[in-house]
Amino acid sequence: MRWQRLVTLIRREARATLRDPFTVSILVTVPLVTLLIFGYTLSTDVHALRLGVLDESQTATSRRLLADVQAQGDFHLRPYRSRASIDQALTGGAISAAIIIPPSFDRALRKQTPGAAAAQLQLLYDGAETIVAANAEGALRGLIGSSVASLYAEAGGLPAAGGAAPARGIEVVARVLFNPTLDGVPYMVAGTFGFVLTFLTTLITAVSIVNERLQGTFEQLQVTPATSLEIFLGKMIPLGAVFAVDVVLMVLAAGLLMNVWPHGSVVFFIGVSSFFVLTSLALGLVISATSSTAAEAVQKTVLSSIPLVQLSGFAFPIRNMPTAVQWLAEIFPATHYIRVSRAIYLRGEGPIALLPELALLTLFGAILMAIALRSIEART
Repeated sequence: MRWQRLVTLIRREARATLRDPFTVSILVTVPLVTLLIFGYTLSTDVHALRLGVLDESQTATSRRLLADVQAQGDFHLRPYRSRASIDQALTGGAISAAIIIPPSFDRALRKQTPGAAAAQLQLLYDGAETIVAANAEGALRGLIGSSVASLYAEAGGLPAAGGAAPARGIEVVARVLFNPTLDGVPYMVAGTFGFVLTFLTTLITAVSIVNERLQGTFEQLQVTPATSLEIFLGKMIPLGAVFAVDVVLMVLAAGLLMNVWPHGSVVFFIGVSSFFVLTSLALGLVISATSSTAAEAVQKTVLSSIPLVQLSGFAFPIRNMPTAVQWLAEIFPATHYIRVSRAIYLRGEGPIALLPELALLTLFGAILMAIALRSIEART
């Protein structure tokens, strides 16, 4: 390999990329827009959820409880006059959850003699929206538990510590690690890096090289004295540098616009992301080598992105999948990168703690780069 030829190829590829305003706009704007859209719209937080209310107690205690729930701002309360109207609203999608306060709520809350029935509430959820229902239940249980603890303290003098009334002298205190506010935006932002850097890099590389082959410029490049390795690096380095800049821009956009910064080393995160970019670019080279037209390359890229979204842990936890599917998910480089990304962003982990994932990511990258190099050699 001669460095002069490699530098010439890098310059050629950089000029070809930067000469096209449409390509440059795609490379810069799509990652940023995707990050902002996913970060804001795909958050797992409960926000402004419509909550139906049937208050059959109509006491100061029940009104205090509902005021505490509404004060958090996560639920918009909609009063209803009957259980039938609540059921109809849930069926029609007018509300996503409902709370029913029975007539005996205030009396049961104040009657704290041994053996007396505890005050009860009924919560209803729209099970068709599984994630929303689970998150709403957790949020409502926390708010109601805190409010009821305060009501217990006011009614019977019990201490309202930790948001729950103590039982038999034992107080349970829960603590959330790494993401104390349970904010879903950092979780989604960290995963979006894996989605964008896999899908967009693969698509751009595959389509651009297929178009070069159709125009004959790639074949002209192959008959030059440049070796297959030089051609491979000449394609990878310029695009890799562009997407490395995209990573920096995405980190800044997430931090400045959504106040989401990595808890770990920013330099370490950018370094890992840059290597993952090279891995995705190699996958794009492999797809281009097996595609005859740009449309075919796009179709293959889209098909390969389906398991990326479903199985990589980007949107759904891998641990909740069947065992066979969990093993299948391990063969995707994006699975390991998303784990590393979230570990750096949410837990602030460093290279030592992430060494197993980094080793697997390096192995997959080396395999894909070797296959991409072989595909170029097969056409020379």
